[in-house]
Amino acid sequence: MTLIEETHRKPPVSERAALVKTGGRSDAVRSVETRDGLAGIVEPDVALVIWERSLPLSVRDWLEELESRQLPNLRVLIAPADVRRAIEPHMDACGMPGGEMRDLLIRDIEALVSIFADITASNLVDVRLERIVHDACWKFHRDSVETRLLTTYRGPATEWVQPEDAAQAMREQRNYDGQLERLQDHGVAIFKGSRAQAVSGIVHRSPPIEGSGCTRLLLCLNRPSEVSPAPWSPDSEVLR
Repeated sequence: MTLIEETHRKPPVSERAALVKTGGRSDAVRSVETRDGLAGIVEPDVALVIWERSLPLSVRDWLEELESRQLPNLRVLIAPADVRRAIEPHMDACGMPGGEMRDLLIRDIEALVSIFADITASNLVDVRLERIVHDACWKFHRDSVETRLLTTYRGPATEWVQPEDAAQAMREQRNYDGQLERLQDHGVAIFKGSRAQAVSGIVHRSPPIEGSGCTRLLLCLNRPSEVSPAPWSPDSEVLR
């Protein structure tokens, strides 16, 4: 069993039921100890669920050692069963080395896509694996989605604010000096956006990295929408 398989191992029922509220102030934000706890996002009053997991050091070190150009930048609309076939050609095209580490990364993405599809009852998932070298989405904002899943494989993770600080953060933007949260390295967040009916959505931003020389690798999962690409097929062309 690999370390990533261990991370995604389905725990006993008693462990799966464990749900821990974050150290923050809001009941709308939860931290969970297992992947199954991410399903708590379906509760009407929950805006954000964070799975505080970690990846093996070997995978983290491998990703950090890659050149920026060797990180994929892709978007595909796929069924969970097609993840590997859809994304491997993009990895080949950018020069990401094959082997055990890449295989572990793909298997982690497969697991997260499957989890997201189950939680959102989606047959297809809009998968973005983004190489980010600038201040993308640096403003505090709510995403125009119902539900989204994020994890950062390389570079600083997504920053967010507690719901009670949302109005101040969106108003002050770069001048905001209130409480600022950041996902732990490789933590997984599933959260509601502005299209959610019961809550207003979590306010967050990408960490500013312009001029730092840092390259992020971000996985973003959404349900299919009007801006999604056409569904992937085996004949789909790899965008270079």
